Amino acid sequence: MNTGVKITAFAAALAATFGTAYGVGKGVGPVGEPERAGHGGHAAQEPAKKAEDGHAGHEEGATTPASSLPGGLQVSQDGYTLALDTPTPARGRSTLKFSIRDAAGKKVTAFTAEHGKELHFIVASRDLTTFRHLHPVRAADGTWSVDADLPAAGAYKAFADFKPAAKGAQGITLGADLSVPGAYAPKPLPAAARTATVDGYQVRLGGVLDPGKAGELRLTVTKAGKPVTDLEPYLGAYGHLVALRDGDLAYLHVHPNEGGPGPDVSFTATAPSAGTYRLFLDFQHGGKVRTASFTVTAGAPGTAPSPSASGTGEAGHDAGGHAHG
Repeated sequence: MNTGVKITAFAAALAATFGTAYGVGKGVGPVGEPERAGHGGHAAQEPAKKAEDGHAGHEEGATTPASSLPGGLQVSQDGYTLALDTPTPARGRSTLKFSIRDAAGKKVTAFTAEHGKELHFIVASRDLTTFRHLHPVRAADGTWSVDADLPAAGAYKAFADFKPAAKGAQGITLGADLSVPGAYAPKPLPAAARTATVDGYQVRLGGVLDPGKAGELRLTVTKAGKPVTDLEPYLGAYGHLVALRDGDLAYLHVHPNEGGPGPDVSFTATAPSAGTYRLFLDFQHGGKVRTASFTVTAGAPGTAPSPSASGTGEAGHDAGGHAHG
């Protein structure tokens, strides 16, 4: 296990929705404790140590009870609003611009950096076949911009995951709709399979996802049939997992805690409801970030889910993509 790299969790636990996330290395059990499992209401399963990046667990704002609402379902929360300057970007590669506005309508320019970034920006198509984990750049006036490749016309949703620097501010995930003009034909979710092939890597999904009941999702990375035991830190973690619920695109962004560097990355999650969820795992190896995408069905309580998976390398596949400022 590589103990020289400090990994802090992106969340503690998502109360009444998703559970906590753990990183594991070389098949051993969970190491350390998570700080943050997503943006909704949070409650640690055990007393959590303070994150080294200064971030601890937090609750969502007062507009809606935190315990009843996963992240990303509101465009405004706790006095902050995600304002899109480019709500109808062109198909293909284009520049997205947006800002975070405070209660007075002013652009926010001060944020608390988490995992090396002031703000994490996700764009996903409504049919969950396109996923982009982007890293925008903030101008002095508070305008963020980033290049993104949106390959098809249709409806998309943008998520801004951030923590304002204002005293007492909590971490927030806001969501807003994007629309790419043109003829639109939604794609079905990929067929069931437990293994995703991503740029020559194989990622196997194991475990269960049940509504209202915690279960482990273990993702194992191999290449040419051999375990990958030297995964590289990407934004301070050996694996990043984003989960989106089919239908409303309720959002969860989790990171493993200390552990690694592979081949296993493990997350413990509780689905907030029965239904279909799309999982996107980012991992880095050989200096490149790759995304493995999975579909998981959480059935009625007490029933086993049906994991499925799909994916290719970042280039040329809708479900993967990273842009860096």
